[in-house]
Amino acid sequence: MSLFGDIGVATRNGLHKMIEAREGRVRGHIHANLLTLNDEDLARAGYSRKELSKTATTPFPYL
Repeated sequence: MSLFGDIGVATRNGLHKMIEAREGRVRGHIHANLLTLNDEDLARAGYSRKELSKTATTPFPYL
């Protein structure tokens, strides 16, 4: 494989890792916002407060 082929693979792998990291942060913010709903609404949407709290992240301490 040529040098340019190796650089392309490294760039793709780095890009995929960056996308996964951003998706994780976004998912954490969404889960934190979902936790502001009451238990009945969460259950109706198919979520569990216990499961959401495991991955919820937010820069706001009151959420």
